[in-house]
Amino acid sequence: MRIAAIFLAALASSALQPALAQDAGRAMTGKWARSDGVAQVRIAPCGGQICAVNTAIKGGDGSEKVGDRLVMTVKPASANTLSGTAYDPQRKMSYNIDITVAENQLSTRGCVLGRVLCKSVSWQRIH
Repeated sequence: MRIAAIFLAALASSALQPALAQDAGRAMTGKWARSDGVAQVRIAPCGGQICAVNTAIKGGDGSEKVGDRLVMTVKPASANTLSGTAYDPQRKMSYNIDITVAENQLSTRGCVLGRVLCKSVSWQRIH
């Protein structure tokens, strides 16, 4: 599946939102391997958003390439979950995305058609 499958809710306390966004954003930063072994990405800030850029692709269906990126605009939904939108400039498509962040694991849920069609993907941090 495309990296878009990878990656919007308001936080109950808006006073905590900036700190949680920084913590979750920092926790996401780095290199990650998709659980199916096909893709590796580097996640880093890019402007006011967060970008995931393919750094390695093995096999796959040819629709993913090294250098493809996903631009995410996300906000905290809880202490370890970010929600928002993701834009895939290669395919000119936007997605809803939820990202659950742990120290060495990410779980992404990308959805289209008003969250009717969704795909979840697990990621492991690469050290």
